[in-house]
Amino acid sequence: MSKHGAIRRYSLIIEKIANKQYPSFSVIKDFLFDHGFEISDRTIQRDIEQIRFDFGLEIKYDKANRGYFIDEEETFGVEGFIRFLEIANTANLLSETLMDGKEALNYIDFESAGELKGLKFLKQLLHALKNNRIINFSYKRFDADKENTYQMQPYLLKEYQSRWYIIGMINNYNDFRTFGIDRIFSLTVKEETFKRNPDLSPKSLFRNTIGLTYAPDGYEEVILSFTAFQGNYIKTLPWHHSQQILTDNEQELRIKLNIVPNFEFKQKVLMHGETVTVIQPQWFANKIKQSLQNTLMKYK
Repeated sequence: MSKHGAIRRYSLIIEKIANKQYPSFSVIKDFLFDHGFEISDRTIQRDIEQIRFDFGLEIKYDKANRGYFIDEEETFGVEGFIRFLEIANTANLLSETLMDGKEALNYIDFESAGELKGLKFLKQLLHALKNNRIINFSYKRFDADKENTYQMQPYLLKEYQSRWYIIGMINNYNDFRTFGIDRIFSLTVKEETFKRNPDLSPKSLFRNTIGLTYAPDGYEEVILSFTAFQGNYIKTLPWHHSQQILTDNEQELRIKLNIVPNFEFKQKVLMHGETVTVIQPQWFANKIKQSLQNTLMKYK
């Protein structure tokens, strides 16, 4: 079986277990069979072991419920890994489709948003990350007149809204800095290595955020009310792993999030316009209200 096939099986196994219905081994096997994988019990057991040991997803068996589940207390980044598998599966599907020739493009429409610069650096950045290599690069902020040169100890590649960012420690700063790779103009991966600080984890800093602006001092309980119609989209594509449904009826969908109400979250709320109302915290509701009032003034 190809690597693509293994990744697809991993994705299906995680999909079935992640729905928190405690599927039994036979249910998982039938689910794989329904998706075109007629494989042995040993292969499924090996897949579960690979997922657990290679990717850090703690898949366990619950005797009381007679089925498997993902222990989220011992697993960090479940959502990110599932997202990674979705991207990998989509890429494989598109690759197989395009092998049929240019006619396949008649059935696929890609967003025309211009070329995202910097993608050529992804392979080099991944190499630096995996081998703890120091990197040098030139960078130009959107609000700057000239490029600046940085030396970084890279810790993490992060994707947000189809853009990629490199996160690490630069120069003599003691906190993480974030750089969009579309604004990197030259990159050198040095032979010099660095030792990662085991107490520093950029992933954990972003756990309670949406977007790129993290706050090390924790999060707040945010409650949002959506129109019932818009709520259908929010239920099928949750905003955050902490999302909980408080009310779901013909009038509204009300959810609770444990997050940092940062700039990106503010933009996300504003994007939904009249279909969403901030219930709490009050300071954030006031901030959204002020932004809407400022926008309205532009049309006067």
